[in-house]
Amino acid sequence: MTTNRFLPLLLSFVSIISFKSAFSFSVVSLQNNKNIVSSSRYNSNHHGCNNVRYSRTTTNNRLQAANYEYALLFDCDGVILETEELHRRAYNAAFEEFGLTIDGESVHWSVEYYDMLQNTVGGGKPKMFFHFRNTMNGKFPMSGTRPAPATEAEQQALIDALQEFKTKQYKTLLATQAVPRPGVLELMDEALQDPTIAVGVCSASSKEAAQRTLELTLGPQRVQQLNVCILGDDVSARKPDPMIYNVARERLVLTSPDSCVVIEDSLIGLQAANGAGMKCVITYTSGTAAVDFYAHGACAKVPELGSRNVCLDDIFGPLRRDGPNAELLVGKKDPINNVASYQQQSAAAVLGRSATTSSYLDSLSR
Repeated sequence: MTTNRFLPLLLSFVSIISFKSAFSFSVVSLQNNKNIVSSSRYNSNHHGCNNVRYSRTTTNNRLQAANYEYALLFDCDGVILETEELHRRAYNAAFEEFGLTIDGESVHWSVEYYDMLQNTVGGGKPKMFFHFRNTMNGKFPMSGTRPAPATEAEQQALIDALQEFKTKQYKTLLATQAVPRPGVLELMDEALQDPTIAVGVCSASSKEAAQRTLELTLGPQRVQQLNVCILGDDVSARKPDPMIYNVARERLVLTSPDSCVVIEDSLIGLQAANGAGMKCVITYTSGTAAVDFYAHGACAKVPELGSRNVCLDDIFGPLRRDGPNAELLVGKKDPINNVASYQQQSAAAVLGRSATTSSYLDSLSR
């Protein structure tokens, strides 16, 4: 009799326990699935910038990477921020710190020589190797009273140490001069608001230096919204090799390079974009203004994006209307003819600002 009276209560208790167990299992399973998705989308080792995502997530429904129609890919140094003079001074500070000499002469990179380097070699360590192996015909420097490194291992160790000091010096300079080039943030923000366009940064600079540049110029919120970010040693081949842009397109799941537009400032960047089959818009600096970018395949060139009021429709409007052979930046880009004239005129805009920057940095070094 007692058993019959408590049996319904016992059955109810068992039902509750079973429901709670099933619910807990469902929650755990859902959480595990969520973690798997999160791991595949937000794996920081898969991207150059920490926490950079394949697709932007907001309160609106954002398209996944496979559904983007186009991509806008920015170089970092020289495009987002005119940093080449900062880099040059940081290299020279490293050479001075280590007391580098060759045949009794101090190692020092002039403005003119560094302009040549930045248009020839991508990445910091490759620049130094190029200088010693090519420009100096294989002569590596003494460091103070220490003899020049004789083996490849010793040469690599010297370059590694120089690059480490140079990066620290560069970050110190950068903290006082992190002002983005005119029009860059406006164009990037416009692209970030378009759900059909993926946005990324592809830079050959060391990851540590490039991350600091992006942090100071773009800010954490923009960096988080980037769909792809490839920096430094994220790829094995540096510009002018097209690998960095090919990898970016693959990660964005875009099948055609015709749908990608690259913003660059140098010849090696243009060559990398061309090698990947992508269109390239050049926003040149005082150090690259003399280069005939049109002769090397640029689809447009301007001294500053802001000075010509370049907007998203100037780039992707023609592509949407007329297809991959469309002309970009109509009415805003430098003319293709009369090369000498437009080089002189366009250089004036960037030289004025560069002179101000150079004077300011000179004052810091005194």
